[in-house]
Amino acid sequence: MSFVVRFTVSLEEALLKKFDEYCQQEQFATRSEAVRQLIHDRLMTRLWLEGTEQVAGTLTLVYDHHKPQLGERLTKLQHDHNDLIVATTHVHLTHDICLEVIILRGSASRLQQVAAELKGMKGILKGELVMAGAGEV
Repeated sequence: MSFVVRFTVSLEEALLKKFDEYCQQEQFATRSEAVRQLIHDRLMTRLWLEGTEQVAGTLTLVYDHHKPQLGERLTKLQHDHNDLIVATTHVHLTHDICLEVIILRGSASRLQQVAAELKGMKGILKGELVMAGAGEV
């Protein structure tokens, strides 16, 4: 069982005002909830940068499917890393533009490596990896 510990934080008035606006926009119930989430996110990011943390993630790609061999290269790279890829979803946004969401699971460093390879392909218009860890920091 974890115990809640209270501590005091001193901030400049202008920074507190911006933080309160952030809390309201993001619909946090309390400042404590916002601070807790920000601390947790930052500590998880540090673990992911070390690369050993087991995570799940989504890689969202937007691309022009008319680029020569892009579809084949995307498929090949996904098959080359089938131990990380859980599922994919493909959506046609327009006649030329597709959106693909790839669900991944594995070490943070391997997910980042695969994401970089996929995002770097010619014809990819947008690529974004979002990772989430199930463990405690």
